[in-house]
Amino acid sequence: MWPMPTVPRPRSFRPAAWRSERKTRLPWIPDVDRSTAIVDCAVYRDGEREPDCGGWEQAHDDVLRRGTGFVWIGLHEPSERQFAGIATRFGLHPLAVEDAVQAHQRPKLEQYDDMLFAVVKTVHYDDTQPHGATEVVETGEVMIFLGADYVITVRHGEHSGLRAMRKRLESDAELLKLGPSVVLHAILDRAVDEYLAVTAALQEDIDEVETSVFAGANRGADSNRMYILKREVLALRRSAGPLSAPLRMLADRPFRLVAEDIREYFRDVDDHLSEVVEQVASFDDLLNTLVSANLAQVSVGQNEDMRKISAWVAIAAVPTMVAGVYGMNFDHMPELHWRFGYPLVLGVVLLFCVGLYRSFKRNGWL
Repeated sequence: MWPMPTVPRPRSFRPAAWRSERKTRLPWIPDVDRSTAIVDCAVYRDGEREPDCGGWEQAHDDVLRRGTGFVWIGLHEPSERQFAGIATRFGLHPLAVEDAVQAHQRPKLEQYDDMLFAVVKTVHYDDTQPHGATEVVETGEVMIFLGADYVITVRHGEHSGLRAMRKRLESDAELLKLGPSVVLHAILDRAVDEYLAVTAALQEDIDEVETSVFAGANRGADSNRMYILKREVLALRRSAGPLSAPLRMLADRPFRLVAEDIREYFRDVDDHLSEVVEQVASFDDLLNTLVSANLAQVSVGQNEDMRKISAWVAIAAVPTMVAGVYGMNFDHMPELHWRFGYPLVLGVVLLFCVGLYRSFKRNGWL
């Protein structure tokens, strides 16, 4: 293990330019050579990116030969065969390699003899579905292998690109001088920033649904939208919730591979993650309340419809009853042969119908 250089502590790991990216478009993802799945590879020494030094093996050889700096290898959805050479060269643990290749892991942090292995869930709020009918929270994963002289990142998902983040780090030599652990911090900080962006988008959608529910708009559409939002909130909870334990470990426990100057900044990331977790919990409670309110409104609406139907049935029952009586074809019936009998019956029926209508109207049944 080579000693890590000591440099003055930077004032902040979260400059304003970093936060502004939350609302920007997704970074461009370059074409990947599918024979290797390597997106980018570089050697960083004294906070600067070294000129092109060939392939990843030559880059690692250069770090070993000179005894300074570290190599950062980025891969996108590698197969087991594509990842085998890198895993053998760096002595990566087989269980961590299996997780990195297969993906679909929970956020976690595992420590091996000379390596840290972290899994981070990335999220992206997609509101570009056909006709704007649905919004979904797309998830991806980033696996980080952290060693004394290397960082290996394995991405799964098209929206989880690290190209823009790498460029930002390369523009800040003071950060990169702290060693490989600064890459781990940057990835975790970026993931939590994405969580905050998604919670802001979900907040807007939930506010719209809340307004629609209490405005008595389309009840069926509101129910569908609330189901979609609850599914999105669940996806965000599964991504953000389990990350709290790894961040607390990085903030509270000393790790040989994590620079001491960076530890306290993991606590800052954990604070932002706690905000996300609290918001997600409040979203879930609010959506449950909205579902109950929507169901109550549906029930009230159905009762109102039944009262209107019952009122019209009662009004229609009067002429139906009278017509049924006079349709029995008896010779001796009241006013049957009287000249004014027919108009009298119609008048009485109309009088009863108008009386019932006014009574139901006054009581709110019509």
